[in-house]
Formats: sequence, structure tokens, C-alpha cells
Amino acid sequence: MIKEAFLHFLWQHKLFDFLSLKGTNNEDIVLIDVGKLNTNSGPDFFNAQLKIGTQIWAGNVEIHIKSSDWYVHHHEKDAAYDNVILHVVWEDDMPVYRADNSKIVTVVLKNYIKDTIWKNYLKLFSKQLKWINCEKDIYTIKKFQLDNWLERLYIERLNEKATQITTLLSQSKNDWEAVLFKMLAKNFGLKVNGNSFMNMANSLDFSLVRKNRDTTKKIEALLFGQAGMLNTAIEEGYYQDLQKEYDFLKVKYRIKPIHESEVKFFRLRPNNFPTIRISQLANLYNTHQNLFSKIINIDTIEAYYDLFKVTTSVYWETHYSFTSTSVKRKKQLTKGFIDLLLINTIIPLKFIYQKHIGKLDEELILQLIQQIKPEKNNIIEKFKLLKINTTNAFETQALLQLKNNYCAKQKCLQCAIGNYLLKS
Repeated sequence: MIKEAFLHFLWQHKLFDFLSLKGTNNEDIVLIDVGKLNTNSGPDFFNAQLKIGTQIWAGNVEIHIKSSDWYVHHHEKDAAYDNVILHVVWEDDMPVYRADNSKIVTVVLKNYIKDTIWKNYLKLFSKQLKWINCEKDIYTIKKFQLDNWLERLYIERLNEKATQITTLLSQSKNDWEAVLFKMLAKNFGLKVNGNSFMNMANSLDFSLVRKNRDTTKKIEALLFGQAGMLNTAIEEGYYQDLQKEYDFLKVKYRIKPIHESEVKFFRLRPNNFPTIRISQLANLYNTHQNLFSKIINIDTIEAYYDLFKVTTSVYWETHYSFTSTSVKRKKQLTKGFIDLLLINTIIPLKFIYQKHIGKLDEELILQLIQQIKPEKNNIIEKFKLLKINTTNAFETQALLQLKNNYCAKQKCLQCAIGNYLLKS
């Protein structure tokens, strides 16, 4: 079925025989300027210029599948449409008049569309079940075109993350260190415990982390306690030490833990247990003061790996939980885990902070993400089967944005790949 967005696309890019235009009453039409696409309410294109017969007109263009849609949408009652100088339709099923009863010149666009464009459109939007609409042809995109689009997609993805960060900044009165802590907490929890860790971080003022970062036990007690993980009775020395420490902090700062622990252990590898991740997060803040400032001033990927080279406290070298022991081993953040922190927290925060202070260095941001190994997930594997291979996290992040924000929403007409395939 034809979509109105396709007609917008045709008009905007002049993908029709615009040199031979005639109105439905055989008016000669010369297209001077298609106008500017309007993405808000009102006519579809503003400030178009046309020559109709011998008269030059300046005004707006409205586009519909059928002429009668003018009345279905009640434009005849809306003063915003009084300045429409041309009605562009796919099917002319009735004449259309303005509020003053003057007839609007109408063009039937299907009479002027190029055969190749129409065939490409039908192919792209066929009802055949597909993972993405262009899966048979996406590999034909030239590398420089794909690379340019991926860069735009990645920057778009970073900008989308600004919404959450802006909210967190507002809640913390523009405390970037506090925002960093909350975002790190969420990402230390990964997908399974991300929300629980974020709830833990939101449950206390970051000033308490600053005040109690001087010893690992104090900050572990604060985080484990706020996560609701010190609520039960366990006959274990270190656990009871943390309980006592947390009970003191709870009274001192008048804080309340999450009523019941939300953290999950099920189906997690031991190194990703919430106990291990909370201890590593605590040790990170015990090791580094003014972590946000350090992150902002670092420019190399190697420096980030050094900064996040932290382990658990000594107790967790022989434990994965409070109820059993394990073979002694240091549990240091792996490079792969640090990569996830860089992708999901550090680089987005650095990007948005630079924008905030008016010193955005896109080249540096792109250099950082391009040095990180490509992610592995089902979406990236599917693209690989379509001959779209990735060599770094910049490309995988951009492809995730492409799939989730364009392919899944059928927004091929707003996609550079869809545009290329339609025009080819």
C-alpha cells in the first residue's frame, strides 16, 4: 500500500517528471521550489514556489493519498491551510476547495513518477516476511556511503542518551560526578541487575559516597546496605561487620535501604554476580577521587583501561556470595567489561559534557569508540549474514541504532540506505 511519507519523499527529492507537470484541469505548472518539509502540524511543505499558468505563486503544499483526505482531516476548517497553493495526491477522487470556496490546483503524482522509483519502492516495502526491508540489497551500498551514514547514526545514538543524562543532571543539581556514579552503577549491574543497581544509586545522595570512600568496608557497607543485601541474618564474619557498619551509617545519615533486595543471581556467571560487581564499584570509588574529572581529561583508550583496572576487596577473592567460599583469585575488571563501560557510560557522558560546555570534539569521540572491539549480539550477527561486517564498536553501535530506530520502525524513507536503494 502506498504511504503518504513516500509521496513526501518523492516531492522533497523531486523524484518525478517535474518538467511536465500539469494540474487536473490541465493547468501548466512550473516547479520553482518544492519548499521546506514540515515535521510539525500544518501543511506538509512550507514556502514552495510555483508558476501556475502565467502566475507565480508562493505558499504551502499539502500532500495526501487521496484528494478526499483533505476533508477527512478537516483542513477546510483550519486557517493554517488557507495558504496552500498546490494539492499533491496519488489519487484524485474529488475536487478540493479552501475555506473561501476557491478551488485548489491538484497534481496527481503517480502520473509523473519514474518507473524505476516505483519498482524500487514496491521491492523495498513488499509484504514478504523479512528481517529488514533491504536485506537482499543492503550489501550493494558503497562503503563511503555506508560509513557516512553509520557516523550519523552513532552521533544520533549519543544524542539520544542525552535525555537520560539531562534528567539525572536535573535531579542532582548539575553534579556530573553524581551522574557518573549512577550511570556506572547501572552498567555495573548489566542487563540483569542494571535497574536494581540504578535504584540503589538513586536511593542515596552521592555526597555519602564521597564521605565514605576512604575505606573499602565503609563504602561496601553503604552500597550493599542500600541495595537491600544486608537485611537477613547470616552467620558470617565479614557480612556481620558490614551489617554493623551499615547500621551505623543508616542512623548517622538517616538513610533507608531498598525494602527488599531486587538483585538477581540466576543465570549469571559468577564474575557477574551482583556481590562481585558492587565490590568492584566500591573499590573503584575507594581508589579514585574526582573520577569524573579524570575521565573527562583522559584522551587515550589505554589510559581508560588503566583507570578502570580495579578489583574487589580481599574478602571477595575467596567468595562469590556471603554464604560459601571459593578458590582464591583476584577478580579484576576485564578489558571486555571496561569496553562495555566505555560504550554505554564513559563515551556518551564525555560527548554530552563536551556539548554542554561548547567544546565538542567529535573526532576524539569517534577515535575512542573505533578502538573498541565490535560487540557480539544477535543483531550484529544478522547483519554479518547480510554481508555487513564490523571491525569496531563504532560500527556495531551504529548498526544497533539502524536496526532499532529505522529498520524496526519501517523508516526506510528517512534512512540513507533506503534512499540510495530507492533512487538507484
